[in-house]
Amino acid sequence: MSRLLAALSLALGFLVGAPLSAECVGQNLFDVMDPARKAEIQAAADAVPFAKGNFWRATKGDEVITIAGTYHFDDPRHAANLAALMPAITGASVVLVEAGPEEEKALKAQIARDPSTMVITEGPTLNQQLPPEVWDQLSDAMSARGIPAFMTAKFKPWYVLTLLSIPPCAMLQMTSEPEGLDRQVIKVAQEAGVPIRPLEPYDTLFKIFGSLTDAELTEMLVSTLAIEPQGEDYFTTLVDGYFAGESRAAWELMRFIGYDQPGYTRAEVDAEFARMEEIVASARNRAWIPVLTEAAAKGPVFAAFGALHLSGQDGVLNLLQQQGFTLEELTP
Repeated sequence: MSRLLAALSLALGFLVGAPLSAECVGQNLFDVMDPARKAEIQAAADAVPFAKGNFWRATKGDEVITIAGTYHFDDPRHAANLAALMPAITGASVVLVEAGPEEEKALKAQIARDPSTMVITEGPTLNQQLPPEVWDQLSDAMSARGIPAFMTAKFKPWYVLTLLSIPPCAMLQMTSEPEGLDRQVIKVAQEAGVPIRPLEPYDTLFKIFGSLTDAELTEMLVSTLAIEPQGEDYFTTLVDGYFAGESRAAWELMRFIGYDQPGYTRAEVDAEFARMEEIVASARNRAWIPVLTEAAAKGPVFAAFGALHLSGQDGVLNLLQQQGFTLEELTP
């Protein structure tokens, strides 16, 4: 597996987030990159439909869908965007999100009812499954996040992967529920009395990771640990990319990092990325389109979901355009 997790963390709406403080700021990798390589990555991003921009309006006759590509981590820069989007949220007939309050409750209830969704309840634990050198590296990485080895050993690989996507400095600063743009949109809708509906079932998380084999998940752990020393740099690069409206470029950055890994051809990396994009974004995007269009037929819609779902042939924007909607970028 290539080094995919940092890119996946932009795509998956269920990841927990935390702010980067002055003590937790990495280096934007694009700022120190060879200009020729940067241009190649940007060209790869620009080659797909709707590669740039976070905020859009889709119209088809009287049907209107205002779309916010979101970032699920805390950041003070959300405030200005939220203020600009406020009229569209409060004026909507419904707000559609990846997971609303009811879905969060259902997810927590399932975990409480069936702990095996998150932890290993039978069979070998992670420390018994992984090679000793990998386990040692993993336990060190998780200890740096304040999670002792005996707890890490019991976590399912998918949950460990989500935790590894957050740099230790950010993890240790977490003191409350994350306030990413999605959650802030939900709060505004609740205060305005606007109904909130999900784009997909609450258990989508488990289905996504359930489609990966144990061997694939283990390989993702190994690959993710390999970039642990630069975790803050990747994190900062992805965050900066989002607020610049360049989330697709951040995805392509991870692809080019894959190209650099020994033992892989570009064709193999491309095939792997295509499969992962299908699993975490494209298949979900296609399922969301009827939800969006059926809601739009009943009144104005506000939709908020991870920014990586916007771009690409099977991105939400291109799929809506194929349905006859006209897309207009908004600049909050």
